[in-house]
Amino acid sequence: MTLADLLKVTILVAVVCGCGCGAQADNTGFDSIHSQVRIAGKTCFADHSHSGSGTGPNRKAAEAEAIKSWYGYTAGEYGSDWAHIGKAVKKSMNCSQNSASWACDVDATPCR
Repeated sequence: MTLADLLKVTILVAVVCGCGCGAQADNTGFDSIHSQVRIAGKTCFADHSHSGSGTGPNRKAAEAEAIKSWYGYTAGEYGSDWAHIGKAVKKSMNCSQNSASWACDVDATPCR
């Protein structure tokens, strides 16, 4: 999956679930348990990533569910400032298809 594809899915997820769209910051304070570094003007975790998984009738839907899962876990752990997949680094999306559906797993290092 290219970065452009990942951003398209990110926009779809934001529209569908309202993930981080104009939401007020709700930093939990737990981000301080991880070392942080500056990457391209963003503050990112130095050595900590989060994963998300999703399934769907097609690849696009499974990718959106995986990103939604990543968002939910990351926002719950650290707050919505950290839960923007578009700001994350070291992103990967792996998908597979069986006879009935698609399954995708995303892994990314949160940044704010």
